[in-house]
Amino acid sequence: MAIPVTDQAIAKIKELIVDGEFTAGTKLPREQDLAARLGISRNSLREAVRALTLIGVLDTRVGDGTYVTSLDADMLLTGLGFIGDLLEGETLLEVHQVRRVLEPAATALAATRMTDADFAALEGCLQLMDLAETTQQFIDADNEFHRIITSAAGNTTLASLIQSLSGGMIRARMWRTITDHDAVELTKQRHRDIYAALRAGNPEQASAADLVHLADGELWLERWLDRERALWPESEAAPTRTLPARKQRRRRTTVARG
Repeated sequence: MAIPVTDQAIAKIKELIVDGEFTAGTKLPREQDLAARLGISRNSLREAVRALTLIGVLDTRVGDGTYVTSLDADMLLTGLGFIGDLLEGETLLEVHQVRRVLEPAATALAATRMTDADFAALEGCLQLMDLAETTQQFIDADNEFHRIITSAAGNTTLASLIQSLSGGMIRARMWRTITDHDAVELTKQRHRDIYAALRAGNPEQASAADLVHLADGELWLERWLDRERALWPESEAAPTRTLPARKQRRRRTTVARG
């Protein structure tokens, strides 16, 4: 099978970056010069540049030219977060399982590196979760709680990867909060357990607390998928989504307070 010309162009630009000819911050040659060097048309080059811009490898600046980005993990993993937001069913469960493997390790690392400012920020997140009047507010505070911890772990690649995986779980977490009346209070308690372990500076306890929290969510997702499989046997036409569509996130849903 012939490789599309655009894919060839992407591979060649990647090779130049890997070989060190185009380093972070390098401005690419003029379009016509680079196209001639790569042996492709300018249209194919433009398509390749657009694709590499979308995944954070290149940065096109109007009136200035195209540059190689900083190639930081945050930027390069942005595409993973976008893809994760589209995953469903068994694949979504697999993503959650990967997060369950990675996040407790990051939480353990953070246990001995948290600053007073980090703890103050976590306390603020706990307060926001208690005061949340909508599901979105609750989820936002939940996300920020975990972001603070993974950032404190001191490994930007690990933190970025976890954040990307976590982003793909938002729809599932939203639906659980809406449908499971015990989920809100249980989630609050799990977060308080993680906070207490971090405050104690105990990596093992912090990791275990986070693992228990993530296991709760995974168990709920497994049960949800089991119900969907029971409702839609393989012989029947299954729905396109096992969880509500993205547009349903916009609905204002009150979070029950304990």
